[in-house]
Amino acid sequence: MFQLLKNSMYVFLGACSFGILSTVIKLGYEKGFTFGQLTLGQFGTGWLLLFILMLLFSRKKVSFKQSLRLAGVGTCTCLTGISYYLSLESIPASIAVVLLFQFTWIGVLIEAIVTRKRPSTATMVSVFLLLIGTFLAGGIIGVESLELNLKGTLFGLAAAVTMALFVFFSGRVEVHISPLTRSFYTSIGSLLLLLTILTPKVILEVSFADGYFLYGLILGTFGVVLPVLLFALGAPKISTGLATILGAGELPVAVIASVCILQEDVSIIQWIGIIIILFGIVYPQIFGRNVGHHEKTAVQL
Repeated sequence: MFQLLKNSMYVFLGACSFGILSTVIKLGYEKGFTFGQLTLGQFGTGWLLLFILMLLFSRKKVSFKQSLRLAGVGTCTCLTGISYYLSLESIPASIAVVLLFQFTWIGVLIEAIVTRKRPSTATMVSVFLLLIGTFLAGGIIGVESLELNLKGTLFGLAAAVTMALFVFFSGRVEVHISPLTRSFYTSIGSLLLLLTILTPKVILEVSFADGYFLYGLILGTFGVVLPVLLFALGAPKISTGLATILGAGELPVAVIASVCILQEDVSIIQWIGIIIILFGIVYPQIFGRNVGHHEKTAVQL
């Protein structure tokens, strides 16, 4: 039971680190940085930090096939960030958050399809609580009109799918390799995909003036290094369904960070939603230990 709680905490903390990003991105936009600059700063700095850690603590060799698989996992994190940021350009942030957090039930569905097992009652209850909490915390309740845009909606749902895939593959791909090594090669996949998507103009526009390196350092630490490393530590040792549920810890942190740093107003309904989300996260641990006590044997893809 202790090992389950420890590994669950790794995944939860990894998800919480993602929650810092939206606030930092907003501050970066106010500073005048573009989407491409901030995204490149996030994945570029994240790769650099993991490269330094690799040189210091882990120089184990991996085969080309293994590195390719891990890089594939990294593309999921890159696509999640890009899809989510693009969705924010055409739909309200509250809608984008709700769409992103559909990854909770998508992740449970993916596990059910792969394992051919019906999700436990505790998992289903937890997902239901998370969805209710997300709608409340997202600030949709009380809004007079919802500005839906097909392009933004599709990007938001795409972010949810790729986030669910990242959680799933984090627990199954090359799990016998050390977490640090896995994280490094995962970050390579994220960076290479981003460099492929961004135009050369965006890359050439990168400048370390106006505190750009600081933004890159924060985004790289909380958007690449910590989540990828913590998911690599915990996800292979718990079920995908439980890992997906724990991933919902991102939203409460995002809301709290916006209040503390951006001084944004949060309604009572949103706070109730945050409480419901937190309860939904701990529900399987308290009332349904059977959700995760079958710590799965890692399946190498």
